[in-house]
Amino acid sequence: MPSMRILLGCDTFYPDVNGATRFTERLAAGLVARGHEVHVVTPATGDTEPGTRTEVIEGAPMIVHRFPSLRWYPHPWLRYTWPTVSKRLSREAIAAIKPDVVHIQSHIMNGRYLLKALRGSGIRVIATNHTMPENVLEHTSLPDPLNRLFARWSWADVDRQLSQAARVTTPTRNAADYLEAHTRIRDVIPVSNGIDASRYTPDFGPRTENRILFVGRVEHEKHIDVLIRALALLPEDLDAKLDIVGDGDVGKHLQHLAQRLGVEDRVTFHGWVSDEELKALYTSASCFAIASIAELQSIATLEAMSSGLPIVAADAMALPHLVEDGVNGWLFPPGDAAAAAERIERVLRLSPADRETMQRASVAGVKVHDLGHTLDVFEALYRGEEPRSDSTRRQNASSSSAEPPQS
Repeated sequence: MPSMRILLGCDTFYPDVNGATRFTERLAAGLVARGHEVHVVTPATGDTEPGTRTEVIEGAPMIVHRFPSLRWYPHPWLRYTWPTVSKRLSREAIAAIKPDVVHIQSHIMNGRYLLKALRGSGIRVIATNHTMPENVLEHTSLPDPLNRLFARWSWADVDRQLSQAARVTTPTRNAADYLEAHTRIRDVIPVSNGIDASRYTPDFGPRTENRILFVGRVEHEKHIDVLIRALALLPEDLDAKLDIVGDGDVGKHLQHLAQRLGVEDRVTFHGWVSDEELKALYTSASCFAIASIAELQSIATLEAMSSGLPIVAADAMALPHLVEDGVNGWLFPPGDAAAAAERIERVLRLSPADRETMQRASVAGVKVHDLGHTLDVFEALYRGEEPRSDSTRRQNASSSSAEPPQS
């Protein structure tokens, strides 16, 4: 296919660490590998300078336009460019790049002003929704009544901004249903974030110790406290340990919780680690556990499945799309530490043969999320084509309701 000049508009990008960033990095690198010219508009961070330069991300060279920005201090990583500056720089970027297509990854700041700059240009716009307004309520510093008003306003704003795109995507069918239930946007296309499973190394052999792994931002919305409480409920003979990889605002709170429950010597807070260290932790873990109730997909769970891990996950939002009870893991009711402990114990007490069967089911289950398939779908959307009838169906075999998450 002819190469395209593609502009990705982001509010978070490398070196930030979160699901939206990881998706955009891999999408950009995959598009470069297919011969496209990729530009990324994103805020400068504390570790990067404003300006335009070629950067190598995920091993691929791309042109990154970093706008000057300030951190929104109630949030651990979200940054914003002053509106008048973002508006001017967005117009200048569109004029200089002359993209064939613009793919908005966030409507909050840079995506908003790119959309304004694109009005009347005739340039095709695709938008992917990675956010749920409920996830930012704890960072607003507002009382509950105002938070409820903020959530309603935020959904209305999602509607106003994303409805300007030619097509809107989100990672799963459940997330698409949820977006349609809260906006007037229709025909939202579920497209998996995608993963290159070949980068991960499953170990189907026995484990010398029982290690439970969580990877992600250490924030309230991830409900990591449920995992620590579950650890404290596990039988002593398992001598289970919990590895928490990631960083965020509730780290100190979780450390105090582990101390109160008497499991501080069995919980390791790794912070952020290198890719090689992370892959090693995935390979050596006994199972992956996640208690989040607001995952639009969960790239970390896809990475764990690629690493051949059984998954124990909350039965909420997109996680039931990834976990089939008794096949590659088990689901538990959101917030129920006792149920989480019972499911984790099931995994840790599996016979070697049953454990390997479950591991191989995880590896098989992640195949429908192949990054190459994700790139195929977005290339089709960029060209103004409809994806093949089967191209967005395979990763949505299971279904669940689009009920709002419970706080």
